[in-house]
Amino acid sequence: MRHKRFFFFLLFPLVFSALAGVVMMLWNAILPEVAEVRRLTFWQALGLLILCRILFGNFGGRRRRGWRRPPWASSSQAGASPWSGAASMRERWMNMSQEEKARFKEEWKKRCGKPRWGDRSGGMRPD
Repeated sequence: MRHKRFFFFLLFPLVFSALAGVVMMLWNAILPEVAEVRRLTFWQALGLLILCRILFGNFGGRRRRGWRRPPWASSSQAGASPWSGAASMRERWMNMSQEEKARFKEEWKKRCGKPRWGDRSGGMRPD
């Protein structure tokens, strides 16, 4: 177990340094000519890499496999396209009673507020 920890502490800085080197080389090869920015040093590239990790998340770690199933999709649609949920939602809407449709609309009004550009009749209301 100790060997694994030692290997990790040795490997982590090496991998991170290699990534910073790649960021520096790509930045210096592309951006100074395209966007007229200054060239990066290794330490600036390392800082940029850390900043991106903080802002945008992990480089790996726990990866999600495949698409997450939308909440309205049934378990039989687990392997289906992520866009197939629209047909399922339409079918569900068609099977709702008038009371259920009214409750659904009311819930969405609470969540999303009033429409900004009038009703479906085409009349425009000023804000």
